[in-house]
Amino acid sequence: MVHTAYDSIQLLNDCPKKINSIQYYASNILLACSDGSLRIYAPQSATRPPSADLFSQTLDLRKELYVLERTVNGFSKKQVLAMEVLASLGLLLSLSEYIVFHRLPNLETLAVISKAKGANLYAWDDRRGFLCFARQKRVCIFKHNGGRGFVEVKEYGVPDIVKSMCWCGENICMGIRRGYVILNTTNGVVSEVFPPGRTAPPLVVPLLPGEILLGKDNISVIVDQSGKLIPEGRICWSDAPSAVVIQKPYAIALLPKCIEIRSLRAPYPLMQTIVIRNVHGIQQGSNGVIVSLDQALFGLFPIPLGAQIIQLTASGNFEEALVVCKLLPPEDSSLRASKEQAIHIRYAHNLFENERYEEAMEHFSASQVEITHVLSLYPSFVLPKLPSESEKKGDLVESDDTDSSLTGLLESDDSPVLEPKKLNNSNLMALIKFLLKKRPNIVGKAAAESTEEVVLDAVGQTFVNNESSRTKKSTKGRVNVPTDSGAREMAAILDTALLQAIMLTGQSAAAIDLMRGFNYCDLNTCEEILQKGNHDTCLLELYKYNSMHREALKLLHQLVDDATSDEPKTAHPKKFKPEIIIEYLKPLCGIDPMLVLEFSMLILKNCPTQTIDLFLSGNIPADLVNSYLKQHAPSMQATYLEHILSINENGMSWNLQNEMVQIYLSEVLDWYSDLADQKQWDEQTYTPTRKKLIAALQNMSEYNPEALLKQIPTDALYEERALLLGRMNQHELALSIYIHKLNLPELALSYCDRLYESEVNRRPEGSIYLILLQVYLNPQRTNTRIEKKIKSLVSSPMNDWKAGWSTIKSKARGLGKKIVEIEGAEDKRTKASSSDGGKSDFDDDFDEENSTIMLDEVLDILKKRWDRFHGPKALRLMPRETNLKKLYPFLGPLMRKTSESCRNFAVIKSLRQYESLQVKDELYIKRQAELKITAESVCSLCHKNIGTSVFAVYPGGDTIVHFICFRNSQNSKKGSSLRRQ
Repeated sequence: MVHTAYDSIQLLNDCPKKINSIQYYASNILLACSDGSLRIYAPQSATRPPSADLFSQTLDLRKELYVLERTVNGFSKKQVLAMEVLASLGLLLSLSEYIVFHRLPNLETLAVISKAKGANLYAWDDRRGFLCFARQKRVCIFKHNGGRGFVEVKEYGVPDIVKSMCWCGENICMGIRRGYVILNTTNGVVSEVFPPGRTAPPLVVPLLPGEILLGKDNISVIVDQSGKLIPEGRICWSDAPSAVVIQKPYAIALLPKCIEIRSLRAPYPLMQTIVIRNVHGIQQGSNGVIVSLDQALFGLFPIPLGAQIIQLTASGNFEEALVVCKLLPPEDSSLRASKEQAIHIRYAHNLFENERYEEAMEHFSASQVEITHVLSLYPSFVLPKLPSESEKKGDLVESDDTDSSLTGLLESDDSPVLEPKKLNNSNLMALIKFLLKKRPNIVGKAAAESTEEVVLDAVGQTFVNNESSRTKKSTKGRVNVPTDSGAREMAAILDTALLQAIMLTGQSAAAIDLMRGFNYCDLNTCEEILQKGNHDTCLLELYKYNSMHREALKLLHQLVDDATSDEPKTAHPKKFKPEIIIEYLKPLCGIDPMLVLEFSMLILKNCPTQTIDLFLSGNIPADLVNSYLKQHAPSMQATYLEHILSINENGMSWNLQNEMVQIYLSEVLDWYSDLADQKQWDEQTYTPTRKKLIAALQNMSEYNPEALLKQIPTDALYEERALLLGRMNQHELALSIYIHKLNLPELALSYCDRLYESEVNRRPEGSIYLILLQVYLNPQRTNTRIEKKIKSLVSSPMNDWKAGWSTIKSKARGLGKKIVEIEGAEDKRTKASSSDGGKSDFDDDFDEENSTIMLDEVLDILKKRWDRFHGPKALRLMPRETNLKKLYPFLGPLMRKTSESCRNFAVIKSLRQYESLQVKDELYIKRQAELKITAESVCSLCHKNIGTSVFAVYPGGDTIVHFICFRNSQNSKKGSSLRRQ
């Protein structure tokens, strides 16, 4: 819709002759009439003394009638086709039969270009003083020489008769019948631009520096000085214009039926249409446009832009009002910004009322209005209650005092109160887009304030708030922290409203993404909203972001219970499984391990493996987990310890090993008690728990055997007792149990093999196989004697047991030294047994008459383990009456191995002797080398003659140095190496 941009005022209505051309100079109008005369008109109200200069008055065009001041008859012999005032030179250029220059103000003839006879149009370049005129198919260029005349520069031929032209830099753009061409005045090259329209003649109008307006029927195309089209440079008129005048910021075109005014800003909207009949020419003035009829003149005077804005805004033409605002001069930028803001806000309210929500939000965004103003249109939204809100001023910015009329208009109808709209997807989606567009700037300011506050606190600066009751929104875990930050308050309002809008549109995934990212959502408000709407997943993310892990885990536990229950309290589209709690707890292992343990108990029974993996992967101290399980879930304690053992056999502490063995032993004792009461106990029966107990006693090394031994009954669990005695270094008692109580010689042999391979008992005084021979060869101990010995071990605090236990522990940890092989030392026990006829140290309490020597078993062991015995010591333990032939399986391989070792040592000795001889031979050869010292021999270091001085020769044999030089060089090398260290 158009508006009034120009006022039309009649300036002249009674010219006696037909007007051919118009020019405006100072406050006067120059008319070239059809009779060849020049008529000068002045404003009617202007009064000048007789001696005053005709052109010395004001330069503005007056909004009044003009009267004839002077007539110059015979100004031209023929009709004047065109005129132009050259203000920089003080000349009047006229084109009739010739081109004539008159000096202003007296109109005396300065120069006549006779070569321009027959010219139909011209173009003047005021910057360089160049004149170009077209005559038939020729173009001539003249230059003002700075004096009284003009000098011809060049003349070019063109393809056709020129109908319109203008200067564009150093080029000339011309409109001919064939189209538009550009003439390069430097080299005379003519380049085509594009063809003209079909109905209208060519029209060339200079627009801006370096730009030209070319007419093509009812379209004016903007090109640069090289003819290249400018993007979006198309002005569409309602009809083909015959003339165009540029008066910033408008383009005024003379159409067949009217005068059309359009903005020079894309998309070049129509501003006004002025209907004046029989117009045949328009001419630009200093502050307006002169419209010429046959015998009358009209003036088009621009209306102030402020008045245009008021007019458009009052009529509801907000788009046009915004376009006019952009036409305000740059020096009024603040005024323009305030007006644009007010118009955008009013336009946005109008669009919102008409349910054009997205467009309304675009204008709200362009107005830079506070988001609280927009959110007031959504009264159902719950926003954070901030004390500072009541102190904030209105959202509209008052306009500048220089335009009080516009301010009064805008404020008189300021933001009409709208009835609350029913929330729907359209207005909610528009609000979401608006908030997302505003969010980066607001959240960025809030984050900058938080960062600045942290930096100031770090350097010891604190700010005292006058209102201690105010609270702030900080980063994660930012609850109840005092602040006076307006940016963070605004960020909290924005994110809280954004979350509500997203949830109301059903975009659960977008809401979750908002909660997971950096946000300032108000905790209390959002918690209440999400709880009412049963948006549990989003509520979980809210708790998680604000580090409220206990509340989040409680909610997760409730959701998991509902999912697994037959009658859930709330129906959830997403099934919550116990694994979700485990995934939530993983990041908390290093932050709050006690919280992890507390809530892991709730899912331990359903997901034991995953929960134990959580404890291990989260690096929670094993002792802490074990003690917590012992108190709250004792049935899972053994599973957890077994899992640790399966991952790292050597990674369990002594405390955990004691706990694990104690758990197994307790279960085995309960099982034994039940069977013993039923008189069904069998020593050879093994349950899975008992197998685990035996394996733990065998493989673990840091548990307390004494405490465990006290719990074992005296008449059962002999294998466990043997393992504990062995761990206490009571190997003889352990082997006696295997052989005489359990009657399982293979277990005794496995026991010896296990100790031998662990390198704990390879010392001669502790050779386990010799002890095994003693158990077989000495009289069999009665059960009473064995039990008596065991009771004495359990009841009395024997320091040597503890020392032995400490030794085993230290060696199991890798702190023991290398064990000497059994063959290289003396065994006090074997010496005593040899002198006593094969008895051990423990045989003094027994009677040989009741003993039974197990010789066959001894011979079998010697045969199987011949390479692990010290031959002489083993033979000293054997009874004297033993047949030597029975010892052949033991002595045969032992002698062969000994002989082979002797041979190998002999070969090695021979090889080393041979190697020594080779070295001596090589040394002898090296010592036979000769070196001749002459008078010309010089030192390689000091470059002086060797003479009779002591010298040294390098291994190559060619480099000779003084011995002193050699020694000094060696000392200097040592000193430099020490300095580096």
